[in-house]
Amino acid sequence: MYASTQFFWRFTESSLDFMNSELFTLTYGALVTQLCKDYENDEEVNKQLDKILFAHALPVFPLGYNIGVRLIEDFLARSSVGRCQDFRETADVIAKVAFKMYLGITPSVTNWSPAGDEFSLILESNPLVDFVELPDNHSTLVYSNLLCGVLRGALEMVQMAVDVKFAQDSLRGDNVTEIRMKFIKRIEENLPAGDE
Repeated sequence: MYASTQFFWRFTESSLDFMNSELFTLTYGALVTQLCKDYENDEEVNKQLDKILFAHALPVFPLGYNIGVRLIEDFLARSSVGRCQDFRETADVIAKVAFKMYLGITPSVTNWSPAGDEFSLILESNPLVDFVELPDNHSTLVYSNLLCGVLRGALEMVQMAVDVKFAQDSLRGDNVTEIRMKFIKRIEENLPAGDE
């Protein structure tokens, strides 16, 4: 009896992870579809996916930037990752820990600028687009723009201002998906006097 219960638990635990990611992918697809209906052009939809708090019907869906602002606390608590010393270490943590933890993939970090302030995350696969085909009338839609907002929001909460954008997208015919990240500046914390 114990062995079969243990097997059942392992089976359902892994199935839940798969179902949760699949449910998220499908729910996100429905949300993007609704945004495309609500807004007249892809540029406006891209902006909405990147940064807004979208309230539609009853539930509130925090997107992009707002998800990143909230997700960083969960990430720091679950990963036990300390403060990164530089942008290269930050890039490695994003690729090897954060993407693996939340999307189940490990993008490669490449195309560093000579100054070391800009790099690319190359995603061989993007779970957000598993069941997606872009219609011809949405050729400028950056379907996964949510990821850019999440990265910006999360990094801002650890005092790092970055610019994040898609350079290539497999959904639009490119061989891979490439997210380009550029370090802008360190954000100084303004602590009240005596709290240093």
